[in-house]
Amino acid sequence: MAFRRALKRTALVGGGAVATAFGLSQLIEYRKTQARLAHVAAEAELKVPFVDELPSRQAQLAALTNTEEFDVLVVGGGATGAGCALDAVTRNLKTALVERSDFSSGTSSRSTKLIHGGVRYLQKAIMKLDYEQYMMVKEALHERANLLEIAPHLSAPLPIMLPVYKWWQLPYYWAGIKMYDLVAGIQCLKSSYVLSKTKALELFPMLKKDKLVGAIVYYDGQHNDARMNLAIALSAARYGAAIANYTEVIHLLKKKDPQSGREKVCGARCRDVITGQEFDVRAKCVINATGPFTDALRKMDNQEASNICQPSAGVHIVIPGYYSPDNMGLLDPATSDGRVIFFLPWENMTIAGTTDTPTSVTAHPIPGEDDINFILTEVRNYLSPDVEVRRGDVLAAWSGIRPLVTDPSSKDTQSICRNHIVSISDSGLVTIAGDFIGWTLHGGPIPFGGCSAGVYMSHTYVLYRVNRLKGVAQHLASTYGGRAFDVAKMAQVTGQRWPIVGKRLVLKRRVLMGLLVLFPWLLHKA
Repeated sequence: MAFRRALKRTALVGGGAVATAFGLSQLIEYRKTQARLAHVAAEAELKVPFVDELPSRQAQLAALTNTEEFDVLVVGGGATGAGCALDAVTRNLKTALVERSDFSSGTSSRSTKLIHGGVRYLQKAIMKLDYEQYMMVKEALHERANLLEIAPHLSAPLPIMLPVYKWWQLPYYWAGIKMYDLVAGIQCLKSSYVLSKTKALELFPMLKKDKLVGAIVYYDGQHNDARMNLAIALSAARYGAAIANYTEVIHLLKKKDPQSGREKVCGARCRDVITGQEFDVRAKCVINATGPFTDALRKMDNQEASNICQPSAGVHIVIPGYYSPDNMGLLDPATSDGRVIFFLPWENMTIAGTTDTPTSVTAHPIPGEDDINFILTEVRNYLSPDVEVRRGDVLAAWSGIRPLVTDPSSKDTQSICRNHIVSISDSGLVTIAGDFIGWTLHGGPIPFGGCSAGVYMSHTYVLYRVNRLKGVAQHLASTYGGRAFDVAKMAQVTGQRWPIVGKRLVLKRRVLMGLLVLFPWLLHKA
């Protein structure tokens, strides 16, 4: 009865305030969006040069070498760089992209695997009356809906439980989560709801029972970050962009502008890391989308350039799958030092993270023991005392470097807004920490078409429901989409009673996890 009375009071007090504050703004925004869509007209037909088969890496390098001048050269093949390339090429711009390592080999493959607007950022936006951060959350929720639509084989909605251990927190968290739903507007995945203590423990049996009041469940998106990045890059190539991995920029090319008399960036001297061959790639616009290495490329342009990127390390650990339900995550909104920790199901395992600590930039960041132990401690705080959380349960760990944009004098990375920044140097080098190519090209020397929002990812769809498949078939469908059949055809008859066709690349998942644990250590020793 006490629970129901508290819930009713919460609904009356919090619901009215939240609905009044955001309902009108969402209605206005919805009508503005519909008005804009009603007046959109295609400026040019979007062509797909490579429908059936993508050009080889050698053909891509030949295109980079032999093309007289591109409209756009993107440096960096992470999520931001690949997104810029896809955006540019679908605006009918002649586009090139180079990446010194492999696509998504850095930060873009070391995330929490979530597509979310950021509950924490919305809280800070409201508490500090920060309109810019509020708009960042709103934009991120819009992109969440877009990714779930254009890449259904790589992304899906995920319910996340927020346990509540104090009565006063129930209306507080409920109002905040409902506000998150309202900011998403018509793109809300599913309305959040409140659970009683009994129901919460039924869904999450390993949860700590002592003093548990109830729980709130809300929905965010989960995706395969590395495959998503690769799908974006492949889609850009399919629309005609010349892209090449293992191709590094040695230095920027410049020429004197006849009007201003200043030197302007007009391309880059590149090197094929595999063969050592060097060549020039010329472009009207060069975009620096190198993530944590943003300042390194900016200093190629101007040695006196000040740093605009303050890197922050985010560590995640992989623990056995029994630490979380198969289809629900958990959010710890207030850890011992004010961070946020997620426990999420992933590939039949559980991901726990992340940390948020200042770090130095390195190509192969290694998770520190202190960060791993911090996450384990927070896991223990939310699980039943009957569950023994051991250091040996950590099957793998990784560290990703976030390229946070900040004033160089700032020291607290947790207070930094995760929004993008676009800056153009005196020589014309465009630096993007985030993604906003429309802003980059407006007012520039390049004529371009409208943004092709909603372009579906390369080989995005399969003809059957992934959630009805099991084992290898489900893995192929959820990883390769429409190409799952082509990959399956590569398997050969074994000549044995079982398996009849094909052999697993990894016999046991734990062996794979062990190798993932050893990999950073081996790199460190090397």
